[in-house]
Amino acid sequence: AAVPGWASAPGAFASVTRTPAELSLVVEQRHVPAGDDGVRIDGGWRALRVRGPLPFDLVGVFTTVAVPLAGAGVPIFPLATFDTDYLLVKEGDLS
Repeated sequence: AAVPGWASAPGAFASVTRTPAELSLVVEQRHVPAGDDGVRIDGGWRALRVRGPLPFDLVGVFTTVAVPLAGAGVPIFPLATFDTDYLLVKEGDLS
């Protein structure tokens, strides 16, 4: 499938990942059109940015954040870019 225009709103947080099996879009929920039957949504996530840029040989960045959150029972959705890492948590777990 082609990447829909709403997935690349200027200035918005967005990540596009394509594999042989899927097209996965992580975008700000406010940009996803309501009623699009072809779109599966798991909303209510908030993105936390790990201060970067991070060198590629740096080890354990996600672990230092993920282990305490796992101990507290907080599910995470990790996402990395070239310069830094993001950790998405459900809005209800943000505090």
